Amino acid sequence: MATTSAPRSLERDAIGLTEVLFQSITHMAPAVATALSIGAATLFAGGITPLAVVLALIAALFTAYSIGELARHLPSAGGMYTYVARGLGSFAGWLMAWAFLLAEPIVPAALYASFGFFAADFITTITGFSNDLLWLPLAVICGLVVWLLVYRGIALSTRVGVALGLIEIGIFVVVSLLLVVNAGSRNTLSVFLPGADGIKPALQGMVFCLLAFVGFEAAAPLAEETRDPKRTIRSAVLWSAVLIGIFYVFCYYAATVFFGPDKMKTDFLTANEGNPWGGMAEQVLPGIGSLLVTFAIINSSLANASAGANASTRAIFALGRTRLLPAALADVHPTYRTPVNAVHVQGVLGIALAIGLGMLFANQTNGGPLTTYIWIGYALGLLFAGMYIAVNVAVIGFYYRQRRDEFSVLKHAVVPVLGVILLIPAFLGVLGGLTIPILDIPLDPLVQPYNVVPPLVAIWMVAGIIVGIVLRAREASRLQALGDAVAEA
Repeated sequence: MATTSAPRSLERDAIGLTEVLFQSITHMAPAVATALSIGAATLFAGGITPLAVVLALIAALFTAYSIGELARHLPSAGGMYTYVARGLGSFAGWLMAWAFLLAEPIVPAALYASFGFFAADFITTITGFSNDLLWLPLAVICGLVVWLLVYRGIALSTRVGVALGLIEIGIFVVVSLLLVVNAGSRNTLSVFLPGADGIKPALQGMVFCLLAFVGFEAAAPLAEETRDPKRTIRSAVLWSAVLIGIFYVFCYYAATVFFGPDKMKTDFLTANEGNPWGGMAEQVLPGIGSLLVTFAIINSSLANASAGANASTRAIFALGRTRLLPAALADVHPTYRTPVNAVHVQGVLGIALAIGLGMLFANQTNGGPLTTYIWIGYALGLLFAGMYIAVNVAVIGFYYRQRRDEFSVLKHAVVPVLGVILLIPAFLGVLGGLTIPILDIPLDPLVQPYNVVPPLVAIWMVAGIIVGIVLRAREASRLQALGDAVAEA
């Protein structure tokens, strides 16, 4: 651990809009989301999956706008929990911080496991060498690389993120463009229009597409290291959602017209042994297409893990600064100006969790690393949907109570309320075992080992309530500081 005499200020003005924009973009893991996450929407939306993605983009923009409205007044390493503390009170801010402490630090672990799984597959394809545990050292290597990047400085880690983000997006754009070209006369705008069953299938698919947008808020915790944070963070959050939304729409337009709208619902997700993007890429780029898609997913896993580690370490740092976590976590490296102890805690936690869960789930149907990725994904979907709902509500409270002169019914009431309404189906969608009202989407109960995720999240949040009550009784001033941890700049 660093000494308590270490400086407490992160590096000011270290990064600009490009780096912060790609912090959010890479946190969404566009290649992984395109290849894996959105595919589940095809089971409901079928041939109008592109329309489902458009609807998810619109829904995500309501919350992105709300976050942007708070970011322009509250630039802080605390990110969303600072927003909620200022908008809904210190206790609500604590619950947001508690939820974030479970959510963001486990993001890298999921991506280390994903990296290990797909990198092992890549090596096997290239060399023919195969081993059931090959993923394990590869996951550790990914974790160590991320650890080093985040330790050495925000400028380095975010600029590497820019490069990695451009690579993964570039590969999928090229593949999608070739799919459109090879679709020829099958290109049609009908995939954006409701069919015989109306818009309901697209709304059902939208629930699953929304999860692909989780991460657009990841720019917020970098506010204290960003030039002109009040403007830059807001722009990065909004533009990341818009740009990646357009990317998703283009990719799934290409996939739908190439694969065939009439086959999307029944055949797409299981095509090419569950790797439809690899199969389509191989058809338009024989010999290298499938490898390129796998490489993009590996690249996306590394970029997402780095973005997640950046976000979590800044939030941990801010909680250490307010003494709600040990004060040593607020120590800053004297040269690199990074939250050094928070970085080390994140590094150990991420690698240990990826290895531990991967070995625990080794005998599951999907194998250890992929089951780990999906298992953590359920927890993240549940937590982030809940946190986004809280942030939308916080916009109303913040502007009505503290910025009444700027309060706009449209911006600070209608937009956040619509954001909440559109997020409720996404929240219910990861619970399983119920029917989403109005949309009438029956959800099968979660099977083992995923069925333990909602109870574990619930236990975590109940524990947070208890801890919060104790803190409010004994250390009320520390809770109040959640809303005060704002960048001096």
